Amino acid sequence: MKKTIITIERQYGSGGSAIGKLAAEKLGINFYNRQILEMTAERCGIAPEYLETAEENVPTSFLYSLLLSANPARTMEENLPLSDKVFLMESRIINEIADREKSFVLVGRCGSYILEERGCFSVFIYADPEYRIKRAVEQYEVSENKAESIMKKADKRRETFYSVNTGRGWQDKDQYSLCLNSAELGDDLCAELIVQAYNEYNRHFEE
Repeated sequence: MKKTIITIERQYGSGGSAIGKLAAEKLGINFYNRQILEMTAERCGIAPEYLETAEENVPTSFLYSLLLSANPARTMEENLPLSDKVFLMESRIINEIADREKSFVLVGRCGSYILEERGCFSVFIYADPEYRIKRAVEQYEVSENKAESIMKKADKRRETFYSVNTGRGWQDKDQYSLCLNSAELGDDLCAELIVQAYNEYNRHFEE
């Protein structure tokens, strides 16, 4: 299957968003990351900051069962916790973008899972903890004494959100088309490798 959409999952501080944006610029296609959350917030009439918290606060199955039993007359979607509603709404928006755009780069939001049947070129960006902490301090303006804790919590939230909504392991590299160590390669080379691999893969379907 030809893969015209690039999806990127990334560890906190690995530079996945910056790399995705560079790859999109090199390919001359649109880039989506936080824009998906902002579109969802606009449709829901809720502040993006509030939705961002809900997006990563995934409820336990026990609490979800209690919610369903307490509201039997409501529809299934109405019964869903806000975190699940956010995932459903984001999925719709991502699929709408895929309906109107042939190619784009999407970072996060379980994109590799949502767009799997459309044929996406999925990428995972990772790096060693020391590199990610250094990047968080220097580029994200995170306090040095809090950077490690923030990194671990962010990774845990992303892993939980991904696994609950997809049933897969977020860091299971076997499910991705390409995995890159940004600490070893740097942002620009990572972006260039994504572009080269993406173009080479799709060239086989044009021959």
